[in-house]
Amino acid sequence: QKFFSWHIKMYLIISLCLFSTRQMPSEGSEPPCNRLTRFGVQGFYKTGEIILGGLFPMHSRVINQELSFNVSPNITHCEGFDFRTFRWLQVMFFTLEEINNSTELLPNITLGYIVYDTCATSNQALRAALSLASGPDNFETIDECGDSPLIPVILGDSGSTQSMALAKVLSPFRIPMVSYFASCAYLSNQEQFPIFFRTIPSDFYQARALAKLVQRFGWTWVGAIGADDDYGRDGVQSFNNEVKKFGACVAFKEIIPKVTSKVQILRIVKTIKRSTAKVIVLFAIEADAYPLLQELALQNITDKQWIASEAWVTSALISTDKSLSFLAGTIGFAIRRAEMPELKDFLLKVHPLRQSQNMFTREFWETLFECSFQSSSNITGELEPTASNETCTGLENFDEKDSIYSDITQLRVSYNIYKAIYAIVHALHNLYSCTDGEGPFAFNSCANIFSLQPWQVLHYLTEVRFTDKFGQETYFDENGDPVGSYDILNWQKDITDAIQYVQIGDFDASAEIGMDLVIDEQKIIWSGGQTKVPRSVCTESCQPGTRKTARVGQSVCCFDCLPCADGEISNETDAVKCIQCSLDYWPNGKKDKCILKEIEFLSFHDTLGITLTIVSLVGALTTLTVASVFLQYKTTPIVRANNSELSFLLLFSLILCFLCSLSFIGRPTVWSCMLRHTLFGISFVLCISCVLGKTIVVLMAFKATLPGNNVMQYFGPTQQRLIVSLCTLIQVTFCIVWVTVLPPIPYKNSSHYSYKIILECALGSLALYGCVMGYIGFLSCICFILAFFARKLPDNFNEAKFITFSLIIFCAVWITFIPAYISSPGKYTVAVEVFAILSSSFGLLLCIFAPKCYVILLKPEKNTKKHMM
Repeated sequence: QKFFSWHIKMYLIISLCLFSTRQMPSEGSEPPCNRLTRFGVQGFYKTGEIILGGLFPMHSRVINQELSFNVSPNITHCEGFDFRTFRWLQVMFFTLEEINNSTELLPNITLGYIVYDTCATSNQALRAALSLASGPDNFETIDECGDSPLIPVILGDSGSTQSMALAKVLSPFRIPMVSYFASCAYLSNQEQFPIFFRTIPSDFYQARALAKLVQRFGWTWVGAIGADDDYGRDGVQSFNNEVKKFGACVAFKEIIPKVTSKVQILRIVKTIKRSTAKVIVLFAIEADAYPLLQELALQNITDKQWIASEAWVTSALISTDKSLSFLAGTIGFAIRRAEMPELKDFLLKVHPLRQSQNMFTREFWETLFECSFQSSSNITGELEPTASNETCTGLENFDEKDSIYSDITQLRVSYNIYKAIYAIVHALHNLYSCTDGEGPFAFNSCANIFSLQPWQVLHYLTEVRFTDKFGQETYFDENGDPVGSYDILNWQKDITDAIQYVQIGDFDASAEIGMDLVIDEQKIIWSGGQTKVPRSVCTESCQPGTRKTARVGQSVCCFDCLPCADGEISNETDAVKCIQCSLDYWPNGKKDKCILKEIEFLSFHDTLGITLTIVSLVGALTTLTVASVFLQYKTTPIVRANNSELSFLLLFSLILCFLCSLSFIGRPTVWSCMLRHTLFGISFVLCISCVLGKTIVVLMAFKATLPGNNVMQYFGPTQQRLIVSLCTLIQVTFCIVWVTVLPPIPYKNSSHYSYKIILECALGSLALYGCVMGYIGFLSCICFILAFFARKLPDNFNEAKFITFSLIIFCAVWITFIPAYISSPGKYTVAVEVFAILSSSFGLLLCIFAPKCYVILLKPEKNTKKHMM
């Protein structure tokens, strides 16, 4: 950058000196306008009342020369004559001739021109620009000592790097320049380049269009290659910035050297081969891209999808090379084109004998027909013998040669030149049409068309707006840029295997969002003749049900896909994080949708629920049967001896115990939750109270048989009822307080299983639940102790033994219930509780009443008062 800046400063100093020499006479006999030296650039001049400057890269490179500081510097020589650029030059001549022959613009004023060859280098472009800024250089048609015509505006240059250098140099002199092919986005900076205009869209729009193309086809891993100039480097950087906006990544960035280096080309090719990116964007002019593409063809690397920038998407040099047939399928953005059939005849009229002063025409003829005239002009305009063995006669036939020059099927840059010249002329016409007193300058003055100042033309260029004969509107925005619009082309082979440019869509930056990129995907033929869109990703997209996680030290486009954790889903592709399902929902098998959790409870429709219901009903019916037997034989000694009133109350409580188990089955509700625990607690206390009463009666009855003991008077029926009522009332009190203060309620339990909800009854107050259960345990223990003491009574008093056995079963069931209840999952917890209720109820029923029923029904001979005594 320092070297480049030094060059600019030196040229500015030289230019200022040259302006000074035009005004200051020398002391000697030399004419006052004599220059110290010539700029030494090849050019061509045509006189006119207004002279336009033109800069074209007629040659592709400069022949390097050895620098020496002890002899006069040699004139720079260039080589590599460019047919396409020569056609651009002819388009300028054609457009000016069209305008001169028209009376609509600048009537009665003839436009002339001075054109120079920049040799596609900044140094030559600066030489040419300074020559234009200081007046024409060494043209025989201009009086060397007369006033040289001032150039009010310059057309060119084509390269972005050259245009930056020119704009820096010309800005102090306010000489406007209109480029037709310099697209670097940095040139839109009006603070740096206030005199720069162009008719080609800025690369800012091209980078955005390319990024939208990449986004359209789902490519997230693409390579980017650019030439070693402002166009290539800025293009790659702008593209990289744009694709980042929607999450795509550039897999690699490579720069093609301006001076062809085999080592560098091979290094780039190696990078392309090793990269997993299947899509590559190339920002380069055809001359820079060609060596790289040739090497790719040589190594048979044909599995890449190429995306072309506008600089080479319509390159005949590349598309007509049979060795590069692997590029078929390339997609690229091309600047708008126009159909100009009348240009064909104008191009074919070019002849060196009719344009003897135009050394470009002579060199074109010699290069096209591979011959030479008797003397040929080299880059300096001097004549020297040529090395060709064939002699040009001037009678050679254009029809025998098929060249880029005469191909008018892709007039894109040519159309930009056409628009640029018309923009300049429209600005000049507006200046010419100014009414005195209504002008834009000081005191509302107008400019004089015949004594123009460049800054005056600059003003009118900023306001120019017109529609050409092709219906295209041209104007410049505040940055000197036109509207960003492109044709989208696809390289397709025809029946002869020749590449054809097929338009598949367009891009218009001025269109509404979402409508700017229009593509007909049905028309596209991809690389390798495929019709399916190629995939270019570092990692395949994470499907719904997974989330992306970055790989350490790698690009964000390279990631791993991890399944969502339990309870989480992702319902979109490439989800960054998973979404937690709400409490009542759970992921489906694919984890891409939340579904209602399975609701689990002990249902009457379950096999287990049906079984327990049947057992419960059987127990109740069995108890009812026993009660009916006791009722039928209530007058028999065995029934009367066992306190029939307590027996019937005990049977009633057992029926309640069997039936209360049904409240544990079915979907829990507010009422069922309160009922199941209170009914269970009260019925079992009633049952144990009856057993307790019977145990006390047995003990007291035995003691009453002892002489002088009348204890039974204190444990008569009234006292027995009072014991049962009091014991039961305590439990009823506990239950009333429980359901009043903090009752059991339905509860959705998700703690045991994450994928399903267990509907159960929350206990509410654990303290009151403990009181209810503890009270049952307390009565059971008291009853068991009393029965244990009465176990050794005489055989006729073996009621205590049966009670002891029943309580042993009762206690054993509820002791084993605790660990089973804790370890049982889901609805089986309730099933364990129901099982414990039924087991303990059957234990009491069978142990206490089965022996008596046995005697009543099967051993009636023992059912006598004598046997009971």
